[in-house]
Amino acid sequence: MNKPLSHSEDTLLLAQTAQAVHQTGQVLLQRFDTSARPADLPSLLAMIDANDEAATGHLRQLLQAIRPKANWLEDEKATGPLPVGEWWVVDPVEGNVNHIHGMGDWSVTATLVRDNEVVLTVVDEPLTFRVYTALRGHGAFLNGQPLQTSCKQDLRAALVSTGQATPDEDTSTRARLARSMAAMLEQALLVKTAVPATMQLVHVATGRLDAFWQSSNVLSGLVAGALLVREAGGVVTDWHGAPWTLASSDFVAAAPGLHTAAVKVLQQVA
Repeated sequence: MNKPLSHSEDTLLLAQTAQAVHQTGQVLLQRFDTSARPADLPSLLAMIDANDEAATGHLRQLLQAIRPKANWLEDEKATGPLPVGEWWVVDPVEGNVNHIHGMGDWSVTATLVRDNEVVLTVVDEPLTFRVYTALRGHGAFLNGQPLQTSCKQDLRAALVSTGQATPDEDTSTRARLARSMAAMLEQALLVKTAVPATMQLVHVATGRLDAFWQSSNVLSGLVAGALLVREAGGVVTDWHGAPWTLASSDFVAAAPGLHTAAVKVLQQVA
């Protein structure tokens, strides 16, 4: 296992990461077009690939300069634990499908995982000038201001959200997601479904949303938001209430006053 860095070393690393993520966000901002309207699936996929190509190489070069010995998670759809060591888990265009349709709710994310523990994260929203940061054990912040999850205690007053992890989920995963939505519709005030997961999770960390759940465990969409929610005072577990780890098969993040109720609903379909 890696020797832990000091707080001051990780704080500096977080600042360097934020700079690299911000620079990559500016690359995507230059490519952003509010009038973009892909006409069909081939053109949509081509635009997604072009964004990925433009952003990935830029971000990778910057982050590898910061931590030359850190590994790079190549597969954005990867699930499960990582080998021992430091890993950059990134999504250079989180919410790519929103970006290429001229919408908001897209960002650049970079998260450092050390021996399967999420250490630090940066989520940069170039359109809104919002930068979310978190360092394990030292809080979560939006543009330097501390974040705090919702204080709600009643699921009947809650705004909750879910969404697909990937467009090509199998039939059983889609069916499980549909059952979970139906169960939540019976209990929560408002249920929404949206992508990407990270943007829903920053809403939970800020208290704008009260809970988010997902029926799969794609790391690039969850690690950043998981740390932000935890450091903002929220609770992050699997659908049975066990602490969420990179090995978990599903995910729920909620305000502390609502987490037990949310898990109770999800256990019906877990």
